[in-house]
Amino acid sequence: MNLKIDKQLKNSSKVTRYPNLGTVLMVEEFLQKNQSTPLKISEIKKGIPKKVMHQTLKVILEYLWKSGKIIYGPRGIQWIYTSSKEMDKLIGNSIEF
Repeated sequence: MNLKIDKQLKNSSKVTRYPNLGTVLMVEEFLQKNQSTPLKISEIKKGIPKKVMHQTLKVILEYLWKSGKIIYGPRGIQWIYTSSKEMDKLIGNSIEF
């Protein structure tokens, strides 16, 4: 994770508004559907169905990053989490040696 993003996340500890569960799930769903390409924060804001304050979106992204569901790269934010059902399917289709 680059230094600039790391500083932004640490500065977001002064939260005045926390997101509700519906907003977190909305952002998660959007990122999952667009997991093939890294997205900038501005692209996420434009793509989600409801408007979200910038600070609130940063809190959501920090939560998703800490929980191992997204990564921050030089080209943007990308969904990386794989559910256990998908992993079981991949393991089930694998070849044993």
